[in-house]
Amino acid sequence: MKRRLFLRGTAAMTILVANGEVWRAFGQDPPEFREGPAFEPWRNFAGNAKEGPLALVHAAILSSNAFNSQPWLFRVSPSKIEMYADLRRNLGAFDPYRRELYFSLGCALENLILAAPAEDYKSKITLLPGRLDSTQEKTGPQLTASIELSPGKRVTSDLYEAIPHRHTNREPFAQQSLPAAFIGTLGKLAMEDNDIRLFLFTAEKDRKTLIDIIIGSADMLADPEVRNGTAPWLRTTIDAWQASKDGAYVGEPHKSNTIEDYAKVMRSAGLFGLIAVRDRYDREQTVRAGRLWQRAHLLATTQKVAARPANGGVEMMDHEKALKRTPRTASLLAAVTGDGSWQPTFMFYMGYPTVAASASARRGVSEVLL
Repeated sequence: MKRRLFLRGTAAMTILVANGEVWRAFGQDPPEFREGPAFEPWRNFAGNAKEGPLALVHAAILSSNAFNSQPWLFRVSPSKIEMYADLRRNLGAFDPYRRELYFSLGCALENLILAAPAEDYKSKITLLPGRLDSTQEKTGPQLTASIELSPGKRVTSDLYEAIPHRHTNREPFAQQSLPAAFIGTLGKLAMEDNDIRLFLFTAEKDRKTLIDIIIGSADMLADPEVRNGTAPWLRTTIDAWQASKDGAYVGEPHKSNTIEDYAKVMRSAGLFGLIAVRDRYDREQTVRAGRLWQRAHLLATTQKVAARPANGGVEMMDHEKALKRTPRTASLLAAVTGDGSWQPTFMFYMGYPTVAASASARRGVSEVLL
């Protein structure tokens, strides 16, 4: 059976069905994508359009995030930035524990911290503790991280310079192995955090197993509540995308894409990765895991390596937990990692690009300030 899937999402962390149709994903920017207010944050970043603490927020808003929901707000003073979770921008039953929302905040935090020394600041982070649960009672901004700023020496880095060039690539990759040196450097990114582990897989058997698990997650998309959670973030026209400055541009329905097409794209990747934590529903660990993914994607960008989230397996784990089902997907992933004590929270794949990745619409700094 060929189930029709939606293959897209600006930094989206899964595959989706949208109203029973398959939607086309663009691998290259049509010319009109490069103009208009929705793309100014990308264009202006290199020109230092913002100064002081606002420059750090400018870096933060260019981070990876689920469905381009941009679930962040910032309160800024000369010596402090507070980052808040904007819970109104949640994905409903698609992200029942708001795990991907807080993971997205971790990505933004990593960009912000990388930008601090480039703007003459030292930074000190305080993360607020908390648990992720399925209650959706809170809707207002929730303080997630506080960043104290003090004067420092200007220092830039390759990762900082890569911020405006990091985009998710959804096209097939070249049939070419990634260098062992890059894989080794990537594998060391989580070594300083005892609560986070990065698993990397290059063997064909492991990659095939992970693809099967990701494809198997399509079953959750039969749930209308899951589809309802993502529907508000679909943009079918460029005018709508320019107006909203968020969400995933999906274009017009394109009937030819199927689940087999998505599997074929994934099979072109020579490297799969899985970020795991001690406790998937610990908020601090989730934020820190998001920081790790952002750093990994920036590292890949510096080496001209393309990357794409493929988090269907973890999303299926959330779905099974929310519906009180047998944790089948958790068992499948534990068999791949060989260590069930580590709880997966994010999956991705990497390879050399065949087509340039596209930028996504973004709200400007002034639109995310409290």
